[in-house]
Amino acid sequence: MEITEVRVKLVANKDDRLKGFCSMTLDNDFVVRDIKVIEGTNGLFVAMPSRKMSDHCPQCGGKNHLRAKYCNNCGAHLPEERVKQDSKGRLKLHADIAHPINAECRKRIQDAIVKAYEEEVEKSKSPDYRPVNMDTDDYDVPDGQ
Repeated sequence: MEITEVRVKLVANKDDRLKGFCSMTLDNDFVVRDIKVIEGTNGLFVAMPSRKMSDHCPQCGGKNHLRAKYCNNCGAHLPEERVKQDSKGRLKLHADIAHPINAECRKRIQDAIVKAYEEEVEKSKSPDYRPVNMDTDDYDVPDGQ
């Protein structure tokens, strides 16, 4: 697997740990969006895209986020102990949509994204800087593909 492109959109809020959003193209064929660059206690790290987990109301079957106290559909009070814990005892409120399978792949992805983030930060210091447009699908595709 080759990381063929990384796009970085910087986040301007200086007080927040979130520093940017990224999209990553693999082998000029597959795009992963909504990857986050976050400032942690040991430096920058990459958070893969995730979604909020949900369950269903025992009364009406309506779908609700795990932190909801009342059903969005019927208003019934939802049970308190609906959230599962991970192996470290933390509440599991989000599930990864895409993620690396092993540490070697995670390191390759993190290194490429952090490098692209740092390059984007340097570019942003230029007076004629224009942020990357993350909303288009015009990814770099080699000739003949």
